[in-house]
Amino acid sequence: MQTGYYSSAAGMVTQFNRLDTIANNLANVNTIGYKEDNVVVGDFMRIFKEARDELPNANQTKEGAAFLNRTLTKSPQVVDSFTDFSVGDLQKTSNTLDFALSKDNLFFAVQTPQGIRFTRDGSFTLNEEGKLVNKQGYEVLGTDYKTSNNGITLNQEDVVVKVDKNGQMYTNVPDSFTMVENSKLLVIQPENLSELKKDSDNLYSLVNSDAFDVVEDSGAVSQGFIEKSNVNAVKMMTQLIETNRLIGMYQKAMDTQMNDMNKDAIEKIASKS
Repeated sequence: MQTGYYSSAAGMVTQFNRLDTIANNLANVNTIGYKEDNVVVGDFMRIFKEARDELPNANQTKEGAAFLNRTLTKSPQVVDSFTDFSVGDLQKTSNTLDFALSKDNLFFAVQTPQGIRFTRDGSFTLNEEGKLVNKQGYEVLGTDYKTSNNGITLNQEDVVVKVDKNGQMYTNVPDSFTMVENSKLLVIQPENLSELKKDSDNLYSLVNSDAFDVVEDSGAVSQGFIEKSNVNAVKMMTQLIETNRLIGMYQKAMDTQMNDMNKDAIEKIASKS
């Protein structure tokens, strides 16, 4: 059996998976609030050091040696994936209903048909009913969402809308410049970031939907700004080139295994017959 061929094929599949992640990052380089994804590629020695105490046979036994000999031929593989939640650059828009969060691990919340979802994209608008919604039309939630069962609603008379660093909204009394408290944007922090999963429409969900803390005094809300993607395009392009080169190397190794080595073996057998 030509184990080198199968190892090369598996290595190529690993790089294809990595390529998918890189391509998705590059496709979202201009997506508001998008967070960069990454994969961790592990080799056998690293995986072995982490798991050797859980191997099915003791190392010093004959069975253990056979197990290791079989496993040594295995190729690098994707052993983990993660999302970089660091803050992207803030871009000024001067739009009253644009909001950005200037600190890590904080999110706005919206109500979807599938339940509460979380986002870093604070580019909001008002719908025909005066409700504050995101680009997909989902209602943006306020801190009173459990009691009101509704999102944030602004009256047509609310000409002036100001929001402080904690998400507290202030609107003007009709026909005056007197500002009064209105709703407050719900800003949350997941208890465990590893349980935060990417959903569609640049949203996130939690494995346990209630596993988050409401941050009353975040000091992170910036009105009139949006948070740009934290994808580093130069780094992604470098990784793209590197991955394509690795795929080419694995392809060449497969070709060598199947063609050159087989041809050499056949010629040697033929010369002896």
